[in-house]
Amino acid sequence: MKTTHYFQSLRRRPDRAWIQDEWIHRTIAAPEKEEVQADGRFRRWRRIPEAGGRILRVVLLPDGETIHNAFFDRTMAL
Repeated sequence: MKTTHYFQSLRRRPDRAWIQDEWIHRTIAAPEKEEVQADGRFRRWRRIPEAGGRILRVVLLPDGETIHNAFFDRTMAL
């Protein structure tokens, strides 16, 4: 799994540490929604049943594989 230093530092936060790698991979591989940001980064969302149905947002760099951010998005409704 390719990640940025930013992502690695965020993973140490208690509110992000419990996000499982498998959930991130699932969101990348089969998103329920995807957008491309103006800077070329990809945003992908997927509902995670094991996390109480919360919606995980994963942000990828323009290469489409390097993970820059992953968090539960409280503002997204799928």
